[in-house]
Amino acid sequence: MKSTFKSIADGLASVLVIPAILLYAIGRTAVGADRAFPGWSQAFALIPGLSGVYLRRAFYRRVLPRCGPDACLGFGTILSHPTAEVGRNVYVGAYCCLGAVTLEDDVIVGSHVSIMNGSEQHGIERLDVPIREQPGSWPRVTIGQDSWIGERSVVMADVGAHCVIGAGAVVSRPVPCYAIAVGVPAHVLRSRAGSPGDRPAEPAGP
Repeated sequence: MKSTFKSIADGLASVLVIPAILLYAIGRTAVGADRAFPGWSQAFALIPGLSGVYLRRAFYRRVLPRCGPDACLGFGTILSHPTAEVGRNVYVGAYCCLGAVTLEDDVIVGSHVSIMNGSEQHGIERLDVPIREQPGSWPRVTIGQDSWIGERSVVMADVGAHCVIGAGAVVSRPVPCYAIAVGVPAHVLRSRAGSPGDRPAEPAGP
């Protein structure tokens, strides 16, 4: 019953977003995707409740390079770049801001998380030129499969697969797979690779 309802809701949402998709396509032709996309992301971010989840997913599945059929993006969450990729079974909480990122399958992102494109988006070396006019770099950031980004974290570098990033952490350097990282700046507390789930089950007693 639940799967039937989901299929119907997804189908209805896919129809309802057609006008937005057509208008976005016109805007993309007129001013480019980088300028046309953010406004539509902001508009869909403001749709509340379960209907918002379905409509956002339907829109992003048609306009992003990849968006999983069961991805869930919360209220107030904005994707600022049209090259963002969202994998299967991804959950993104409310009020997040995501740039040109790749969220691989089974990623969980808590509320109020910012995933930026690097930590050097503006140059600061020259004093005779305003910071806003100095060149910077915008590397793509990837959150690896089955990683969990805690609430109010700021992520500026890649996070490997199967990681846990503690709430409020500031990730300024790449985090290796299986790491649990916390703090400002984030540091690796320990690895999940040695957790009981990675060890063979002990034989049952006689």
